[in-house]
Amino acid sequence: MSRARDVAETVARALADHPAAVRVTESANREGAVIEVAVAGDDLGRVIGRQGRTATAIRTLVMATAEREGIRVSVEFRDEHGQR
Repeated sequence: MSRARDVAETVARALADHPAAVRVTESANREGAVIEVAVAGDDLGRVIGRQGRTATAIRTLVMATAEREGIRVSVEFRDEHGQR
C-alpha cells in the first residue's frame, strides 16, 4: 500500500458524508498505478466538486505524493456500484 493511496483515502473520507462507505483500491498497470476511489452515490458529486475542481486537487496531491516515491499514478472516482 503506497502513501499516495493513503492520501487519496484520507482526503476522500474527510469530504464524504458517509466516510465508512469510502473504498480505495490500488492496482498496477504498464504506466504505473491506478488508484480507484469508490464512494456512496450521493457523495460522488461532493468528492468530484464543481467542474471537477476538487477531483483535480485530489489528483494533484496524490500525484505529488507518488512522485516523491518515484511512481506514476492516475486516480479514478466511482460510486459504490462502479459507475463513473
